[in-house]
Amino acid sequence: MPVIVTPQEFNVERLFVDLTPHFGHRLYLKCEGFNFAGSIKLKAATEMVDTAERSGALVPGATLVESSSGNLGVALSLVARSRGYRFVCVTDSRCTLTSRQLMQVLGAEVRMVTDPDPVEGFLGARLQEVRRLCAENAGYTWLNQYANPGNWMAHYRTTGPQILAEFPDVEVLFIGAGTVGTLMGCARFFRKAKPSVHVVAVDSVGSVTFGAPAGPRMIPGLGMGVRPMLLDESYVDEVVLVPEIETVRMARSLAQCGFLFGGSTGTVLSGAMEWLADHPRHAKSTTVAISPDLGDRYLDTVYQDQWVTDIYGAEALDHRLSEVPR
Repeated sequence: MPVIVTPQEFNVERLFVDLTPHFGHRLYLKCEGFNFAGSIKLKAATEMVDTAERSGALVPGATLVESSSGNLGVALSLVARSRGYRFVCVTDSRCTLTSRQLMQVLGAEVRMVTDPDPVEGFLGARLQEVRRLCAENAGYTWLNQYANPGNWMAHYRTTGPQILAEFPDVEVLFIGAGTVGTLMGCARFFRKAKPSVHVVAVDSVGSVTFGAPAGPRMIPGLGMGVRPMLLDESYVDEVVLVPEIETVRMARSLAQCGFLFGGSTGTVLSGAMEWLADHPRHAKSTTVAISPDLGDRYLDTVYQDQWVTDIYGAEALDHRLSEVPR
């Protein structure tokens, strides 16, 4: 049994769910939601703060400020609280009520952006607010997850090696694309450690990350309104775009099996299911997907019938995993 002193020391690193009985493919899901921040973002938050402290960019008494749709904000709230920093999170209306409340309980100040930028959407508006806060307040330190190499380095050092250690025969890796920290870190690791691994990025329809047209997105986590500065497409073999209605259906289907995962996981697994159906030669390949968080923060959105029906229509309540032979 682990004994810890600070909350970021606890992280269940080696938990995988075998989805083969449900998908009919050898697909394993790496679960990253079992830590005190509740998501994979704890890795990036810790890495970025550690690096800033070592470089002297972050000094005692500083105030951290960051733009986040939810999970990184919660993770930074935890790290900042445990290390004695103030934290201001700039978010928008898509951030779930649970995530906002968690940040506030952990001592963060939450600033809501209500109007999207006409061109760059809510993310552009959030970034404008972060820059304004830093310009007007001495002692504010912006880690800038969108350009900070610590965002991907955390996964180069941890997530990628953990997957390879558990599944040395892995052939295909499915990773969601948000700020692309997880994607770039794992892709860089496998390019060096096992170049034969086929890296499939999974993104939301409406995201501009891979050059698709911008569109409305209601589920936080994956997708960007501004092309991520960390993205290097030379490390990505393929991209799958998933409509949010399929995100909802997949998440709810998994809940029927007793697995309550977040919206990003629904997107990643929907993309994986589509890709595997289109590539029958990989029917017996070992494939791995990454689940960034659990579903408890989505109870009032993805798992709330009225919210789903209002946005996506009643057809979004249909489930699909029951169609897969067990």
